[in-house]
Amino acid sequence: MTTHQLLNPQDHAHLRLLPRSGAEPHFVQIVPGEFVAAAIACPILFSKDVATGAFYAGAVLGLNPGEGALKSAEERGGFEPLNLQRDGFFISGERIAIDRGHPRFSETQGEPLFDEAQQPSPSLRQIQRVLGQLHEGIEQTALLVRDLVNLKLLEPIDVSLNFDDGERLRLEGLYTVSRDSLRELGDGDVQRLFRSGHLHLAYTIAGSLNQLAVLAHLRNRKLAGV
Repeated sequence: MTTHQLLNPQDHAHLRLLPRSGAEPHFVQIVPGEFVAAAIACPILFSKDVATGAFYAGAVLGLNPGEGALKSAEERGGFEPLNLQRDGFFISGERIAIDRGHPRFSETQGEPLFDEAQQPSPSLRQIQRVLGQLHEGIEQTALLVRDLVNLKLLEPIDVSLNFDDGERLRLEGLYTVSRDSLRELGDGDVQRLFRSGHLHLAYTIAGSLNQLAVLAHLRNRKLAGV
């Protein structure tokens, strides 16, 4: 039985929103507007959608799917992916829909979704902004990926990490921006990428790889109980 419902004050005036809880996934889709904030705390890599084969960008929050994120949002400098902030909400056509069965929704606790005049509450307005940023960001990602693919700047990356307890983790099916290919770009392509803002994004993605070593070190410390 589906629990997806179009959000409206007539049916959902009584609903309240609880803070997001539970473990964060190890890899979360993000959009270009989040890249700078993400890059200071975690690697940004591309993966392919299983259904469509299209590239999408993601923040690597952890190194093992079963372990979730290695840093809290506070430890990431406050970076919380939009895709996590909108938990329980999604876009359906031109409307906002909710997963009525999601644990964020309550009838007795949390912040109301609508005020007494049946207008969106501050909490719901924030969700509306998040969904708007995601919707716009998905289109921006498609344009960025088009440029990266056309200029052959994306390259596969297989990450092998060895840990002090003898475990070896291998991250596969991921892609990054090639720094070598960036340096070999012609002046015309560099200028076009610069004007579109994609050159800065490409270097941000490439530079974020430095965070892989940081996450590996953090995981080693946690395995050692430090």
